[in-house]
Amino acid sequence: MIAGMRVSRRSLLAAAAASPLWAEQNLKITSVRAWPVDLAVTLAGTFQHAAPKFSSDFDPRRSRWFGPFSQLIGAIIVEIRTDRGITGYGMGGGGGAGKYIIEHHLADLLVSSNPLRVELLWDQMYHSMLFYGRKGVPIMALSGVDLALWDICGKAAGRPVHQLLGGPTKPKIQGYYTGFDMAGAVKLGFRAFKLPIRNGLNEGREGMNRTVSQLREVRQIIGPDALLMIDCLCQWDVPYTLEMADRLREFRLYWIEEPLSPDDLEGYARLCREVHGPLIASGEHEYTRFGFAELLRHKAVGLLQPDTTWSGGLTEVRRIAMLAAPESLPVVPHRGASPYGLAVIFSTPNCLMAESFGTLESANELLAAMTAKFENGFYYPHEKPGFGVEPTEALIQKFARQD
Repeated sequence: MIAGMRVSRRSLLAAAAASPLWAEQNLKITSVRAWPVDLAVTLAGTFQHAAPKFSSDFDPRRSRWFGPFSQLIGAIIVEIRTDRGITGYGMGGGGGAGKYIIEHHLADLLVSSNPLRVELLWDQMYHSMLFYGRKGVPIMALSGVDLALWDICGKAAGRPVHQLLGGPTKPKIQGYYTGFDMAGAVKLGFRAFKLPIRNGLNEGREGMNRTVSQLREVRQIIGPDALLMIDCLCQWDVPYTLEMADRLREFRLYWIEEPLSPDDLEGYARLCREVHGPLIASGEHEYTRFGFAELLRHKAVGLLQPDTTWSGGLTEVRRIAMLAAPESLPVVPHRGASPYGLAVIFSTPNCLMAESFGTLESANELLAAMTAKFENGFYYPHEKPGFGVEPTEALIQKFARQD
């Protein structure tokens, strides 16, 4: 177990109270644009632009192909320009659908407003989308806008965003690797590892056996003392998860991630009651503090995983972390080693690890520009203004897509 899990609500609220007084400077937004971009494709055949060739109407891959708007395949870069020459960049999701929402709805709210009034603008954007976008693509789009606004705040103050949030609560953060190249991750110095699980209900008991065999191989590679987690990609149900939790005891898992549909709150609550040992982790596909409040109210989560680029941006992930603090629940943001996730992680006491982002991935130049410093198993904060990401328009256009 990782030390320092229990934090007080007071410590988090003290950090939140450090909102910048310079937010009343007179800046105005002049333009808002967004581009769907190519970053990295994970789990080939599942996250990809074009649909695979299905063998029949009953091909199980049909319900496991997630289309062009989810995960990193749907990444967007948001650019917000101001009348003072300060430009902010954020990353969101939703692909071409997210771009459309930003440029045909949210931009109308933003142009001519003061970008430093981030929380005011967040609430206005959220309420303006309330009738069609409390979850999913609209919030993923809002996330990219929110991050671009915070980037402007940091640049206007001449400080890293994590300094605006009260400063770092730790000098470095343990990273964990998600993927299949466990040997390569060990060589880089990772001491925590997460394996995506390909086998679900459709694969039956043969799939269960394959999962056990894969984890046995992984444990041999990473050693007996390394942290090990699994990501089930919402492919299981409650009975399947309970049986697998029992079968996987030998691997001493730290957490079991997203075994069920995000909407199965009662199922998650049952798992939290009946699974002993691994924490039940979820939240990667939940949205805003309102969705996470329901997880907490149902006692349906043991470790929260909001994504700063999907769940509502930095503004909302900070609020989510504050909800978790009184319950002494850890927060480990999805893809937390992005510059946007690290700003939250370093400034928030109950954020305990950072999931790999760009490290040991087939990174193109754009993803490489957003990959943080990693050494001997740890990620480090940067000292540049904003999020420290300054992509040129030429670089964005090089990897832009037409969705």
